[in-house]
Amino acid sequence: MSKRSAFSFTRRAPDNITEELIAVLSSKAAFEFKPLFEIMLFNLRERNAASGGEEMLRLRAYEKLQGLVNQGAVHREITGATKKYKGVAARMAVLRAEMKALRVACNERARAKAAPAK
Repeated sequence: MSKRSAFSFTRRAPDNITEELIAVLSSKAAFEFKPLFEIMLFNLRERNAASGGEEMLRLRAYEKLQGLVNQGAVHREITGATKKYKGVAARMAVLRAEMKALRVACNERARAKAAPAK
């Protein structure tokens, strides 16, 4: 029987990929993954938040998208070989609020950490 460690890592910074997925999928349109990724990549590059290779970013984005599907925040419609993803409006609003609160808390922590250094 394995023991769980008393210490565990939790991500303290907001997740840029999930934020962009939520922003794009909050529209009323349905997207296939490739156009969804291209819009998301463009937005991340505009914010200078796209780090790592494009293929790695694609894999991370797909993993995050599947997580949103499993949470019920995104509806996946499969027609033949085509999969289209569309955000569920009520759940997207909740996620957007959570991400905004996380971003505010992270910015406050960064300001508090930088203040004593002055």
